[in-house]
Amino acid sequence: MTFVYILAAVLIFGVLVAVHELGHFITAKLCGVRVNEFSIGMGPAIWSRQRGETLYALRALPVGGYCAMEGEDEDSGDDRALVRQSFWKQLLIFAAGSFMNLLAGFLIILVLYSSASGFYTAEIVNFAPELQQRGTDGLQAGDELWSIDGERVYLYSDISLLLGLNRTGVFDLVVLRDGEKMSLENVSLPRQEYTSTDGVSKYTGVGLYFGNVEPATLGGRLKNTWLNTVDFIRVVRLSLQMLLSGEAGMKDLSGPVGIVSTITEVGTASESVGAAVENIAYFAAMLAVNLAVMNMLPIPALDGGKILFLTLDTVSMKLFRKRIPERYEAVVNTAGFVILMGFMLIVTFHDVFKLFQ
Repeated sequence: MTFVYILAAVLIFGVLVAVHELGHFITAKLCGVRVNEFSIGMGPAIWSRQRGETLYALRALPVGGYCAMEGEDEDSGDDRALVRQSFWKQLLIFAAGSFMNLLAGFLIILVLYSSASGFYTAEIVNFAPELQQRGTDGLQAGDELWSIDGERVYLYSDISLLLGLNRTGVFDLVVLRDGEKMSLENVSLPRQEYTSTDGVSKYTGVGLYFGNVEPATLGGRLKNTWLNTVDFIRVVRLSLQMLLSGEAGMKDLSGPVGIVSTITEVGTASESVGAAVENIAYFAAMLAVNLAVMNMLPIPALDGGKILFLTLDTVSMKLFRKRIPERYEAVVNTAGFVILMGFMLIVTFHDVFKLFQ
């Protein structure tokens, strides 16, 4: 069964990369850029066909794909070359891959939510008797958590995440009360032992009880799908912040091996085959959004890096009537690619090391 999950992981990653390249391909065609080849998969071709100016190919290794555009790396002299297009056309083409990944993540979540009967909300329905921060000047039953320490509560699942980021136990909250936002500062919600809802057993938490469910109407499904997508983007931002601040390190990162391992764990921990499919699909949606965001970072060799150079080149033309020499961009992108590959190798080494711990 483990082999099935490994195969699923490889296919998921391959499909998401192919979807990314499909975004570049479709937008390039719409913008009139010559596309020399569009391939699904990598390695030797097992099927290919020339249609007009473009070679379409299906390759042996299901690990991605590529869209080879005329003049992608340097001006070929062709009027339809990528580098000869306007700023906005190039910007759209570079951003289209990430947009397709974002769209893929959104659609996966929407499909998963299509069978939902309701969605838990962030409305407080009751308190543990030990909790002091309630009443007229504090929290009240019926309050809906809007933000915690400045971070928006998009989903019910955000509550535990955002409360867990605070190590002091004192929070700045914004709640919706009777349809209006109300700020509550320095609210003490110590993580300790509280009485459960049955009035007898104990649990460790912050003393807030939630349980309100909103019906899963079409509008509710669309809203929660969008909020879940935005929430995935926020998770990427928080992860990058933690890396830059030193709160997270190399041991907390995952590369391809770590992703395969996580998908295998998600699958094997599921109660049934159906649950495994749903959980892996949800992870695939999160991975799709991650790829969308990471590819837009202004790092050489990534789409965000290309957009950065495109912007700098446009500014240079406006100010100095000179373009940035293509060889400089090529050197920077090559160096960036080498650094990224080296970083990926280090992360992969850590992933493999963790497997044998």
